[in-house]
Amino acid sequence: MPASSAARPPAGRPPAARRVERAPRPAFRCGECGWTTAKWVGRCGECQAWGSVAEDTGPGGAAPRTTATSPARTPAQPIGDIDVEAARARPTGVGELDRVLGGGLVPGAVVLLAGEPGVGKSTLLLDVAARAARGGRRVLYVTGEESAGQVRLRAERIRALDPNLLLAAETDLGTVLGHLEQVEPDLLVVDSVQTIASTLVDGAPGGVAQVREVAAALIAVAKDRDLPVLLVGHVTKDGSIAGPRTLEHLVDVVCQFEGDRHSRLRLVRATKNRYGPTDEVGCFDLSETGIVGLTDPSGLFVSHALHHVPGTCVTVTLEGRRPLATEVQALVAPSVLSNPRRTTSGVDSSRLAMVLAVLQRRVGARLVDQDVYVSTVGGARVVEPAADLALALATVSARENVPLLAGVVALGEVGLAGEIRPVAGVARRLSEAARLGFTHGVVPRGSVEPTAAPAGMTLHEVGDLAEAVLLSSGPRSRPA
Repeated sequence: MPASSAARPPAGRPPAARRVERAPRPAFRCGECGWTTAKWVGRCGECQAWGSVAEDTGPGGAAPRTTATSPARTPAQPIGDIDVEAARARPTGVGELDRVLGGGLVPGAVVLLAGEPGVGKSTLLLDVAARAARGGRRVLYVTGEESAGQVRLRAERIRALDPNLLLAAETDLGTVLGHLEQVEPDLLVVDSVQTIASTLVDGAPGGVAQVREVAAALIAVAKDRDLPVLLVGHVTKDGSIAGPRTLEHLVDVVCQFEGDRHSRLRLVRATKNRYGPTDEVGCFDLSETGIVGLTDPSGLFVSHALHHVPGTCVTVTLEGRRPLATEVQALVAPSVLSNPRRTTSGVDSSRLAMVLAVLQRRVGARLVDQDVYVSTVGGARVVEPAADLALALATVSARENVPLLAGVVALGEVGLAGEIRPVAGVARRLSEAARLGFTHGVVPRGSVEPTAAPAGMTLHEVGDLAEAVLLSSGPRSRPA
């Protein structure tokens, strides 16, 4: 046998020299949703975000760890032996904010407050910080958008000066962490998370990588020290929170600060809350002297005029679990245009168009040649279907130039067939209306028991829109 044939490897087995380990292919990851791809693309194939795909510099393709890398700091305990007193919420001193948070701030909780520019986020958090400082807690307020002098002027204007309130104007994450080591505060406020940057991460402040790094570092400090942290977040053009979507998943509470630029009313809603409900709404009044919580905001949305005028009707909407009385005003005038105007303020234009079509078809109200203007009092925003009946009655009252019953409140959804559909929380809405002095309630038939009517209020149950128009227009009404 030749020597060459003896050194030849068996058939079907590759030579040892050909067993070459392939280098791992580079991976690219979307900073918004985490979608991965083998090559770079300008637009994410999952969330369709532009410019969010970058090379993943982390360890790719590594096998999952199956053993602990470090010993546990505290042993696992039975769930019944866990001390819950340390996790109790502590009030902030602002009752409306405590309502949204679920009782106050939980030690170690990270709260993200986002809103449009100029809506009052910094003013609210500075007031919260001052109240905590007056209560004996040490508060560190970090501002990255304004100078220390500007914050001091705002604090003087809203009377938020206190020796326990410490102020630092910083934009570097390492410096902020150094202030935390030096001050050891009981509450940390960062305004805002998009202005803080880390030198260990590439990118401009506010970028996806920077926001993720800053938020992760602050959350780690909050959990390690049981330190409540309040973060201010920017929003994009469409109103969503700027930065990676993972920011909302990392924090414990996400609150949206809403308000019209031309109104003093501000609303705070919790879109995520690990420690309380997400259906509560806090109402605030923003003025030059500060921001004040409104425990009874219904008076802002109801006209104080006692005389009856055509085209007005009051309904009660539910903002979360809070009932708010809102007055809907309508004006109907002859039109000289081929396409009459349909103008709304605070009311959904599509809902108005549907209600007008039902009135024309089912009730016989001639509106095809009339301009219709509908607005709410106080800048309130009415979007739920429970206001359909009040919208229809106000329009008919303005069209006929006949005022509705004195002290009437209308609740119900209007269907395309002209029927009045039940809505949720009728008893709670009627209780709020009775507290404000309303004596007549027009409600869908079967939505509430007659014996459950609030004291001093007469219920008028209706099944369709034509019946509701007859009942609410004066002495022809009959109690249920």
